[in-house]
Amino acid sequence: MGSMANYVARRLLLIIPTLLGVSILIFGISMVFSPQERAALYITSPKAASRIQEIIHKYGLDQPAYIQYFNWLSNVLKGNLGYSKSLNIPVIRAFIELWPATAEIAIYAAPLIVLVGMKLGKISAIKRDQLADHLARVIAIIGWSLPTFWSAIVLLAIFYGALGIFPPGRLGIKAQAIVMSPSWRTYTGLYTIDAILNGNLYVFVDAARHLFLPVINLVIVGNAGIMRVMRSSMLEELNKEYVLAARSKGVSEKVVIDKHVTRNALIPVVTMAGVLVAGLLTGLVITETVFEFKGLGYWAAHAATQLDFPAVLAFALFAGTVFVFANLIVDVLYAYIDPRVRLE
Repeated sequence: MGSMANYVARRLLLIIPTLLGVSILIFGISMVFSPQERAALYITSPKAASRIQEIIHKYGLDQPAYIQYFNWLSNVLKGNLGYSKSLNIPVIRAFIELWPATAEIAIYAAPLIVLVGMKLGKISAIKRDQLADHLARVIAIIGWSLPTFWSAIVLLAIFYGALGIFPPGRLGIKAQAIVMSPSWRTYTGLYTIDAILNGNLYVFVDAARHLFLPVINLVIVGNAGIMRVMRSSMLEELNKEYVLAARSKGVSEKVVIDKHVTRNALIPVVTMAGVLVAGLLTGLVITETVFEFKGLGYWAAHAATQLDFPAVLAFALFAGTVFVFANLIVDVLYAYIDPRVRLE
């Protein structure tokens, strides 16, 4: 336990310089823009746009790069990320309002993607060259080959266009009216969870209906990669000497597979799962756009088309931060799965 705690402490200490490196990289990229364009970070109204030169001087945008960086970082740490002209609200408020939509898709899609992908990969490896293996590989190839936007449009055309059962958006009109009413209490911004906390079954069912297609679309496309990695890793482990030794000692096949092979095969799967979950949490541009599910990905695409510099810069910083912490969690899981990692 002590070695595990020391390992986690070392990784936590590395977070600070890593985040600083991310901030320097993002700020460095922003420096390719002119001071007039970067002044958009501090414009909070159309009236302020007429005072560009005053803003440039006030916030030191005509100062050396290192001074500008420390000024910018100071504002970021205070929560001042600028003003989003695409939404006409401060960037920090946009994140607070839109991230729950992205998080709601992620908390339902991520476990399904990872668990279904791992299960299919495990079955495929154990039943190598049998019917189950062939079927799992066909599913993986189809999922891996499908463009996300195409599968999303097909799902929408079938289930909403033809059947009318799973509509786009986050809520229907009646459910939206309930959520906007004074009696509704917002706890998390995630409608399915808030519906449970408010004791409102109608809103829960309506929110779940709207979530179904985005989640299924991500599961179809996402679990193919997990399945392929899990299968390859399992097959590699099954051919190692410790497996042959365990079998020769009479250890049951179930114990060999579940206790030894599966655990040792998880490291590459954990790596891919960490990147996948981080990607889900930072926004799903295509899925959110096609299904009118207005989260961070939807906003990022909208902001980019309108050259909303503060929004794009803040989104890049947020995404970088999420991936840094995702890597930290992956490293900790490595150490849990394989104790030898803690000694490195």
